[in-house]
Amino acid sequence: MIYSKNGLSLTESFEGCKLTAYRDQAGIWTIGYGHTRDVEEGDTCTQDEAENFLAQDLQRVTAQINKDVTVTLTQGEFDALVDFGFNLGLHALETSTLWRLLMAGDVQGAATQFPRWNHCGGHEVAGLLRRRLEEQKEFLGL
Repeated sequence: MIYSKNGLSLTESFEGCKLTAYRDQAGIWTIGYGHTRDVEEGDTCTQDEAENFLAQDLQRVTAQINKDVTVTLTQGEFDALVDFGFNLGLHALETSTLWRLLMAGDVQGAATQFPRWNHCGGHEVAGLLRRRLEEQKEFLGL
């Protein structure tokens, strides 16, 4: 499957775009639309570079999900998983109860797991809860 325009819009809306490196809530150097690979303090990028970073990062996530998924997904389910995997990391996604339930065919059970992933550094984060609820809606086709 490919990441849809709806999915991309979801990711862009929650990530925002910053052309100067900053530390995210977990303290990780980040630039563009949530790009973290090889980012250091003081780095800058152009809007085009930010969009290229995002495309590359999303391609990596979509390829891994396509490789590892064992059930048939709707576009909304796929888009929600890609956004989740992009934001939290593929390891977090593929070792989660959400993934286990989905791979067992329990779509509704998997959907209930999204709001549980609203913490950073041991603290609840309102922005993460909003993102997880939007992913949940996308996942359920609402």
